[in-house]
Parts: sequence; C-alpha cells; structure tokens
Amino acid sequence: MNQFFKRYTPMAALLIGLLSLSACGKKEAAADATPAKPSVYLVGVESAYAPFSSENEQKDVVGFDIDVMKALAQKIGIEVKFIPTPFEGFFNFLAQGDRDLLISAITITDERKQTVDFSAPYFEATQLIAVAGSDTKVQKFDDLKPLKVGVQSATSGDEIVQQLLGKNNPNIKRLDSTPLALKELEGGGVDAVVADDAVVRNYITNNPSSKLRTVADAGFPKEYYGIAVRKGNTELLNKINKGLADMKADGSFAKISEQYFGSDKK
Repeated sequence: MNQFFKRYTPMAALLIGLLSLSACGKKEAAADATPAKPSVYLVGVESAYAPFSSENEQKDVVGFDIDVMKALAQKIGIEVKFIPTPFEGFFNFLAQGDRDLLISAITITDERKQTVDFSAPYFEATQLIAVAGSDTKVQKFDDLKPLKVGVQSATSGDEIVQQLLGKNNPNIKRLDSTPLALKELEGGGVDAVVADDAVVRNYITNNPSSKLRTVADAGFPKEYYGIAVRKGNTELLNKINKGLADMKADGSFAKISEQYFGSDKK
C-alpha cells in the first residue's frame, strides 16, 4: 500500500468518527428541544355566535368570549390575535397547529377531551328550543319527534337532536350557524331550532320582528364551556386556569359577565 495512505488512513478514520459523533449530538439536541413559544397566540373564534363572538360592522370580532380572552391574555402575559374559524373545523385547526387556542362557547364533553385539553369551566349553559308563533304545540323536547328541526352543525344542539331523532334522520336540517338556523325557522324551513340558550335569547332580543319564542325543557343537561388548547400543552393550560381563577377572585370576570348577561355566569 502507498506509504501516504498507510500514514493518514488512521487519522482520517478518527476525524470521520468525530464528525459522526458531532452530527449525532446535533440531532439529539434538536430532538430534545422544546417547541418555541409563539410571540402571538392565534385564537380560533366563531364569527357568528353572539353574544359570545361575532363580527361587528368594522369586521372586528367582539363579544363576551372575546372580552374574557383579552382580559385573560393580559392577566397571564401573552399577546393574542383572534382568527374567525368555522366551528365545524375548529378542532382540526387546533390539532394541525393553525390555532393555539380556541374559545367560542365550546361545551366540554368527554368525546372532545379525547382530542383537546380544556380549561376549567368558565360558563354554564343549556340547550333551548325556539319555535315560531304562539300556536305551536311544542311544549317539551319530545314534541319535536315528528317535526323538522334546525341545528348548527357539529354543536351540542346537533348532538342532542340526533339522540332524539336519529343521526341520519332527514328531519334534521344542519346549518353553518345558529343565526342561520333561526332565520330558517323564521322562513318556515324548519319547525323548531335547538341551540345554546344564550345565543337563542340574544337573537330573539335583537330581532323582535321575528316573533320567535322559546320553550325550555328541564331534561336538557347543564353544559359548561371551556377554552381549548392542543392536547398535552400543560404549561399553557395551567396558565389559563390560574388566570381564570385570578379573574374570578378579583372581580374582573364578574364585571365582564354582568355587561353581557346582567349577572355573574360561572
């Protein structure tokens, strides 16, 4: 063998080995690195769910949830940007990393807990039936069985009506928002609508010419809204929970609640 190669082959092997170890070290360091915290947290909100979140004439998203999130962000020291997001795709946007948080009257359910983590509850709600006119025979939820019922797709109202009528019943008419479902009721396209109580009451209050009225049913379970974060984001979740607790302790949450509902909702 050439004397040059005899002399330098061991040295070359040593250098290659050192370079390999260095490369492995960099890979391991990269794998161990925690994801960088966003400078601005993107918050997914529904833009047609007053009084919780809706767009005003200037196309700004406003409402109870927006005010709560703004106050909470200030409390825990983060900056947020609200992004109108279709409710039907809410959880996919979060899972894919396109949103960092979700808030829009999201009911905490065991099924949803499988894919996202929820904050402590911040609002109590229930479902409410809306009907047109005063001559309706609807007095309770079971009276909807032979009727055509409007719901907002993928919401608690949709799920509850499915339990009564069956998932694929053609008498369930799914729409993109609760206001659209209530408009459908006004126009006679459905016989009733089932949706979150505060949203239904807000619509009727702001649309007195609709002549809609509500029917409550004691059988509807209580629901609790939570802020959703990506599964496993414990650090952010803990901050949110502490911020909510601090807001309730210092009265700032009650002040926002009274502005929208006239009482402190828990």
